[in-house]
Amino acid sequence: MILRPAEVAIVVMTFAEYAIQPITIDVHPDYKDNAIKLASLAALFIMTYINITSVKLFVKVQNVFGVCKVLACLVVIGGGIYEIAKGNTSHLNKGFEGSTTNPGSIALSLYYGLWAYDGWNSVTVVTEEIINPGVNVPLSISIAVPLITALYVFMNVAYMTVLSYAEMTSGTAVAVAFGARVLGPFSFIMPLGVAVATFGCAMSVQFGVTRVCYTAARGGHMLELFSYVNIKRLTPAPAVAFQAFLTAIFISVGNIKTLIQFASWFLWFFYGLAMVALLVLRKTQAAKPRPYRVPTPIPVFVLIVAIFLSVLPIVEDPSVKYLMAIGFILLGVVVYTVFVYYKRTPSALIRKLTFVTQILFESVPPSKDQDD
Repeated sequence: MILRPAEVAIVVMTFAEYAIQPITIDVHPDYKDNAIKLASLAALFIMTYINITSVKLFVKVQNVFGVCKVLACLVVIGGGIYEIAKGNTSHLNKGFEGSTTNPGSIALSLYYGLWAYDGWNSVTVVTEEIINPGVNVPLSISIAVPLITALYVFMNVAYMTVLSYAEMTSGTAVAVAFGARVLGPFSFIMPLGVAVATFGCAMSVQFGVTRVCYTAARGGHMLELFSYVNIKRLTPAPAVAFQAFLTAIFISVGNIKTLIQFASWFLWFFYGLAMVALLVLRKTQAAKPRPYRVPTPIPVFVLIVAIFLSVLPIVEDPSVKYLMAIGFILLGVVVYTVFVYYKRTPSALIRKLTFVTQILFESVPPSKDQDD
């Protein structure tokens, strides 16, 4: 309800910021913010249409955008290598300028860094739709994570080669400043490349979050109507539309920086809970079948990091956004207790809502074969 739609909103707004960059250079900041939100909502509509229409269409579009993303990364890395070859290394010698050892600041900086790598979890939430997940899920993670890490690290080295500390921290579109400095008349490649990359990323996150909503509904933790699938396209259309609606709310009321801090705290709090659950289940249900097994030191390490990232920001900066996050969690406990545990639901209203949803999205409950 909160975390994943906020994630999609952040990435979509990043896409919009870069997509409209070339045409809003001289626009007043207030008008630019409105333009970003309108562009974000337009992009969200297109993504939602693709995810409702066809899984095959999503895969085709995602493959194209994935290739474009890697090419954009290679352009940046190539520009950095060129500058280093010319001997422009003065900025690299000041790479840690402005650093601090304050634990709270380190935690907040980790939010932004780890946010960039958070796409690794998308594959785990679509395990049910992956062929031979016991082999392909670990294989995809073991290949993609080192590859993306290498690309991102070298990209940041390239940025630090060309731009000073002040230049990187004074603007929001670092890639645009890099392109203007290195690519000259071809600088338009950078906002275009980032826009393509972020659009593909947002679409994949939306794809994953709708499957979480769909599975939760099948398990009785969400309204059953969100487990329905379109009778023609076999996509979880109600879940896709619902998550798009929530994302639109975050786009309308939020900004990128605040949303990242808000969502990152949520994210790592629940990563920590997930690691606790994994360790408990590994002890209490060791004989249960599982698609793949994660080495125990990994969840232990992630749990330690999650505790660090969940506690320190609140201690260092007890902002209202963290109080809101805690409030949402407590509200979730109340909702679960009333509507899931005790099953106190307004049946008549839900029947009407289910009927309207089925008509609107041509959706039906999944068959037993689909569940199996």
